[in-house]
Amino acid sequence: MIVDDSLTVRTVFSRMIQQEDDMHIVATANTAESGLAELAKAGPDVMLLDLEMPGMGGLEALPKIMTAAPDTKVLVISSLTADGAESTVKALSLGAADTMLKPRPGGFDDEYRSTLLGKIRALKGRAPDAPDAAPAATRRSGKAPQVVAIGASTGGIHALNLFLEKVPANFDLPILVTQHLPASFIPVFAQQVEAAAGRRAVLADEGIPVERGVIYIAPGHGHMVVRKSGGRRVLGLAYHPVKSGCMPSVDPMFETLAEAYDGHVAGVLLSGMGRDGTEGAHSILSAGGTIYAQSAETCAVWGMPRAIAEQGLAAAVLPPAELAEKLIASTGADAWQ
Repeated sequence: MIVDDSLTVRTVFSRMIQQEDDMHIVATANTAESGLAELAKAGPDVMLLDLEMPGMGGLEALPKIMTAAPDTKVLVISSLTADGAESTVKALSLGAADTMLKPRPGGFDDEYRSTLLGKIRALKGRAPDAPDAAPAATRRSGKAPQVVAIGASTGGIHALNLFLEKVPANFDLPILVTQHLPASFIPVFAQQVEAAAGRRAVLADEGIPVERGVIYIAPGHGHMVVRKSGGRRVLGLAYHPVKSGCMPSVDPMFETLAEAYDGHVAGVLLSGMGRDGTEGAHSILSAGGTIYAQSAETCAVWGMPRAIAEQGLAAAVLPPAELAEKLIASTGADAWQ
């Protein structure tokens, strides 16, 4: 289903999608109000939702859409403006699954089409051979964590918010987050994380010390890494290509934390496409740390947590809020209230 006030955009998206044998447009709408009216009858697997429309607007409509059609995955279409970034990150925190930037005139090229179709297919659901649920977690927790590292992608911002809501105010281990997002959205994402978590959130940069009680967020242009320096741990940025092709990538964060903290790391993989984080998770486990994975039924896309869960490498495979509770309990700190 396509909900956008621009006839041009609706037409272009329709042409892209109609060429695909495995996709069918069930409805289009030029306002959020008419989209909501059509939603129950149309029953789309995926909705392309423009956030900037006259009247109700996509952001205001999003909670109503999710209530009316909880199984519909929403792909928000965002402008490149600062207001567009803020609205998009807010939509993702509320439960929109993914975002696409609305290109400037002439930008609807083959690369854009390929990316759009790939996102729609990913949001359609797990592959037919995927199990209904992950195998039960059997791996024991490792060394007591001194740092928490979280990797997320598609659907991850909403999952991260649910996770952070369950982290008590006096839980003061540093938390490092690598979230796949367009680079221009990362500063807004950091601001929203800070507000949601009730603790300071800092964009990673070279030489920043890792301190208790602070959240550190990978910038959009480099991998966040950690090293020992003068008896303390400091952040750094790396730019090397990684197997997943992601920038920033979860793998370098996990790998360098495993070494810098001698395995005293709790790694968390939340909703997302692909396998970013798998290699880094093996590094944490090899060093004696612990990995947690989001459960399949609560993921917008069960990709990043899937390999860990299916290989039996996770100490817990749970919804985000329960993962937070499990992780905090594993620290042995009953005082985290």
